[in-house]
Amino acid sequence: MINPPIHRSQLANGITVLTIANPTADIVSGRFFVPAGSRWERAERAGIAQLLTSVMTKGTQRLSALEIADRVESVGAGLGAETTTDYIKISLKTVKFDLISIFKLAGEILTKPSFPEDQIALERKLILQAIRSQTEQPFNNAYRQLRTSLYGAHPYSRSSLGTAATLAQITRQDLVEYHQKHIRPDRLIISLAGRITPDEAIALATEVFGDWKIPEYEPPTLLAPDVITQPQWQVEYQATQQAIVMLGYLAPPIHDPDSIALKLIDSYLSNGMSSRLFVELREKRGLAYDVSAFYPTRLDTSHFCAYMGTAPSNIRVAISGLRAEVDRLCLELLSATELQTAKDKLLGQYALGKQTNGQLAQTYGWYELLGLNIDFDSQFDRAIQKLTSAQLQTVANKYLSEPHISIVSPQQEGMMAMAASI
Repeated sequence: MINPPIHRSQLANGITVLTIANPTADIVSGRFFVPAGSRWERAERAGIAQLLTSVMTKGTQRLSALEIADRVESVGAGLGAETTTDYIKISLKTVKFDLISIFKLAGEILTKPSFPEDQIALERKLILQAIRSQTEQPFNNAYRQLRTSLYGAHPYSRSSLGTAATLAQITRQDLVEYHQKHIRPDRLIISLAGRITPDEAIALATEVFGDWKIPEYEPPTLLAPDVITQPQWQVEYQATQQAIVMLGYLAPPIHDPDSIALKLIDSYLSNGMSSRLFVELREKRGLAYDVSAFYPTRLDTSHFCAYMGTAPSNIRVAISGLRAEVDRLCLELLSATELQTAKDKLLGQYALGKQTNGQLAQTYGWYELLGLNIDFDSQFDRAIQKLTSAQLQTVANKYLSEPHISIVSPQQEGMMAMAASI
């Protein structure tokens, strides 16, 4: 699929409007981004953004939760809200004929939620269930432990769900104040993709949001501490059939030029059944139930993680195997074939991530929130194609030397001795 043209405009009150014209189907998808995710939460209010988005769709100043659901379902549309680390988001999907009504409903949910007390109580219970469910999953426990080790007091160390203790303290007034502070026009990005022109998108955004005034008080600022942590070994014991081993390294945010090389390294190690980790540690050595790596895109300091699910008796060899494959990047140059294969996989993956209107609205709205240019796609493609094996080795040595290690295991005996010996 050829990337469709992207039009960027800004309303007088600071709202950014992106239009990705894709008239192949009579569908429009939209994303409303606000930088107000868990990255902006205080530790004692962890989970407030998650609770906020869970309740936003459950009532406005004139509509009940049932009335909202009926308006969406009666036309076969989709409308929802969610929280991530770096933003909160409202998503919509509808046929072009119903776009105006669904867009107006999304705007009402965003700007005029009522936060009914009964819905707050219900959503709090549901989030607590999700938190309990996560604690039963070894991968989530290992990843939580790794984030704590990597990030210390930075908000990235915490789950966007919060904790049972912090959720219990969040009141309706806290939600109202958080909404007033963070949801404002000069922080809103609207991304629309599908059968819609830039003029139509701007007219619709102006009709719904044009009278929304920028508050007189300053927008919120992030007071997150710098991320400066030393590699450490952490173990959590859990009655489980397999052990989870994670190696984590602090890595640059998306704005850093080195992030492009790390994206390619990630593709080489983890992209598909022909990836280095899968072939060497699962296929050849039979160590892993599951093995991969990931390097998430973040506004602040990110992280590179290589992990394996393995038999508890294989923990030592799993750690050494993962380290050997990561260390190999620091010691040996990728062959020309390995390098080109990794490039092809990564660029193919990015192209496949922009096949639907929803994916297009998500991708380009996210780019805007990250502060990237709307032509980032072409810049990314050119940057990947120019990378050499020597450049990858330099970046690997810069970031992937000494890992934080996180283990979830059913075995307790000998773990600390193992830590000292590896």
